[in-house]
Amino acid sequence: MITHVGVRSDDTLRERSGSTRVAMKRLSEDQREAYLASGEWRGKAGGYSIQGRAGAFIPWISGSYSAVVGLPLAQTAQLLQSAGIPVWGAP
Repeated sequence: MITHVGVRSDDTLRERSGSTRVAMKRLSEDQREAYLASGEWRGKAGGYSIQGRAGAFIPWISGSYSAVVGLPLAQTAQLLQSAGIPVWGAP
């Protein structure tokens, strides 16, 4: 997946992109049916929620976990800081 985030401040647009790879194991028919029956997939980009039940189906990710959840936090904090907006806990 490719993630892109931007911050506009003082007529300047600061942007960052990143990619994250997610591996999902092959599911049995019973596992697929149980996940679909759970309804957790509803309203989720990609049809799954890595922080929910589907997390058990993901043996590894390469990249930003927070991007998979919905917002690449490290990149967003860097952009905010570069725009002069203080971010608690950011390097």
